[in-house]
Amino acid sequence: MRIWFGALALLVSFDLLAAIPATPVMTVYKFNGPMEVPYYDADRFARAGTAAGRAGTLVQGTSVIPCLVIRNGEPLTDGSGTPYVGFEVVVDPRSATQASTEVFKRAVAERKELQVRNHHCPASVRNVINVRELYALEKAPFFDPPRSGRRSGSAGGTSELDRIVRAFHDSSECAAVNARLTRRRQSLERAWNDFSARRSDLGSPTTLARAKHLDYALRTALYEGHLGRGCNAYGACERNIVVLSIRNRAVGQCQRGQGCTFPGDFQGVSSAPAQYNIWDEYLTQISGLTACYLRPDLADRDNYAKLQAMYAQTVPDAEQILYGGDAGLRAVFPDNRLSDLTTTRHYYHAPAMGQCFPNHDRVEYMSGAVARNGRDFALIANTRIEVGSKSGSGYAFKQFLVTQEPDRDVIKIRDTYPGFLVDARKVSLKRPGSCPAYGIPGGCRSAGTGRYRKVPSWLSAGDPVEIHCRIADRGETCKGSGSKRSVSVGGVCDKEMRPVARVP
Repeated sequence: MRIWFGALALLVSFDLLAAIPATPVMTVYKFNGPMEVPYYDADRFARAGTAAGRAGTLVQGTSVIPCLVIRNGEPLTDGSGTPYVGFEVVVDPRSATQASTEVFKRAVAERKELQVRNHHCPASVRNVINVRELYALEKAPFFDPPRSGRRSGSAGGTSELDRIVRAFHDSSECAAVNARLTRRRQSLERAWNDFSARRSDLGSPTTLARAKHLDYALRTALYEGHLGRGCNAYGACERNIVVLSIRNRAVGQCQRGQGCTFPGDFQGVSSAPAQYNIWDEYLTQISGLTACYLRPDLADRDNYAKLQAMYAQTVPDAEQILYGGDAGLRAVFPDNRLSDLTTTRHYYHAPAMGQCFPNHDRVEYMSGAVARNGRDFALIANTRIEVGSKSGSGYAFKQFLVTQEPDRDVIKIRDTYPGFLVDARKVSLKRPGSCPAYGIPGGCRSAGTGRYRKVPSWLSAGDPVEIHCRIADRGETCKGSGSKRSVSVGGVCDKEMRPVARVP
């Protein structure tokens, strides 16, 4: 990596006026895709394309520094102009350790500061991968901190199931889940099975299974919800609604396509990536979803203390939702119709949905393209551009940069590739599609125009419901007194979360 960085840095001194941003660190990622992704020998690919056969594989979550392999004065692409890029591996999840987190962060920071003349590979690069397998993602690999050496005799807990969940988090089985970066979802399932077999003293098989299902539901609720809301009333009600959606996909409507293999399979439903995408292979590598976050020795770390407080706030309600029957639902969600509660299996999180820009013409997303300026080539991948005028076989363009603020998208347009023309084959010039402000219907007075979001087809198939909760509000920091507060989430005009009942 150091040799490569040095070679690219030298290019800056050759022609400062022609400097463009270096390629960013990119990550192998396809949602819920195959674990292994092929790469190819560059020379064989130049002769026969992918028919030459793979030279090896990278796994989901591998971070790389991409570059353009030049052969006969042109970058390697397929017939449609999609680049097959050379790469240097930054972190390979198959061999990653705790030290890999800082390696990744350092590489991301260095690439952001680097300006280069072009994105050509050093001569030493021998293999290429389809650039459409790569995304510029900046979340570093996540590992639980090593134990401090201080162990608590009791992990606490307010109920039998709560105590079992806490004991699991403080166990060697849980620790093993996050010792490696890959296949954490599968490892968590094995860990619970091993723990339940070893700790039969904690309860009957049925009780241990219920604790496991509760743990999965709460992990999903914490990370599906907005972590920044902490223990405020809206955030806690939001988590309760996530648990409710899990409950309703496993009770009354158990479908294998939704991860449910038997009635009451809250684990299967809550950890199915197709239903809750946070359980995707890569996403479990960069979040604390499978972490042992209830470990007592982590309570003095602010981020873990907050997660522990959010869990403690939600676990009594989650038990009632999953195991308390209709009476439990009425207790957690007062002043709601039971028929609305039992048929709420979906919710729409507008901020997390696909971005769209109906007020900006000639804005295109580039999954992967080559831009040219004379004999210099640049990789334009996993980014949006504002398309300018056409010249020959390319278009002038500017970067269309989007930053998500809490209540809006901030857009900046920058001319960071002066003189470069992007391959015209990758420019469609389609009119921007229509999408509502904040993903909510027109006519909502609170909408505004700060951001626009795509709307899934199922949203109009059900009934939007406003769900009421009564929560001990401890604020975003989770350090408040916990005064009881009534709060509502959803309804047609809620810009953050919209529960939907009776989706077929």
